Amino acid sequence: MHDEPIDPFQGDPADPASELDNLADDLLSDPLSEADRQDVLEDLADLEVYQALLSPIGIRGLVIECEECHEPHYFDWDLLRGNLRHLLDSGLPRVHEPACNPDPEHYVTWDYARGYCDGVQDTIADD
Repeated sequence: MHDEPIDPFQGDPADPASELDNLADDLLSDPLSEADRQDVLEDLADLEVYQALLSPIGIRGLVIECEECHEPHYFDWDLLRGNLRHLLDSGLPRVHEPACNPDPEHYVTWDYARGYCDGVQDTIADD
């Protein structure tokens, strides 16, 4: 008895999935460039500020328009932070799926968060 389905291509030299291992090896051997790594580190730092400023007013995270599926993806603060750290560690983005029934009222774009942060900093500087 098997706990998982038997692979119908097991041992078959023409297995269509055999190239996936090579593809994964190629992707893992190509880490983030230093510039990309710096961008991710800056995103992580910005994320901390955005969360500190926006959480008290009911914002749960950020919404990002997915370039692959052209759907908005809603990320809570912790999930987005985890995804960015995973990108730093592995050099690869995590596989993602759209959130299930998020309330768009509780999410803002990176641009909105950046503008809100800038507005707060300007207000503090003016005082």
